[in-house]
This record gives sequence, C-alpha cells and structure tokens, in this order.
Amino acid sequence: MDCSSKMQELRESTGMNRKEFCEFFEIPYRTVTDWELGNRHAPEYVLRLLEYYIRAESIRKEVGKNE
Repeated sequence: MDCSSKMQELRESTGMNRKEFCEFFEIPYRTVTDWELGNRHAPEYVLRLLEYYIRAESIRKEVGKNE
C-alpha cells in the first residue's frame, strides 16, 4: 500500500476529518494533506507509529469529543 492510501486509511479509521486528525495528533494540516495527495511521503516509521497508537488506544471520533 502506498503512503497516501495508508495515511488516508489510518485517518478514516478514526472517524475524524483531516482537521480533527491533525489537531489530535498535532501534525500540521498541510503536511497530512500533502501525504494524502501523494505530494510528499510520510516516513514509514510515522505511519507505523500512527497505526500502532490508533489501534492501541482504539481512537474514534467520539473519544475526541470527550476531551
């Protein structure tokens, strides 16, 4: 799976839109946009860390609303 598809899949698995995802993970909006559009590639370790964290914490949009 390429970087852009993986990034979008990870974000969508949380149920968050791009803005919410960026705010939650403190990643600049432009960076995530470029990753998802394929203009830039996220380092593999970043994708692995995001995937691990999302799975381990079972992050869903509802969790973000309770903060």
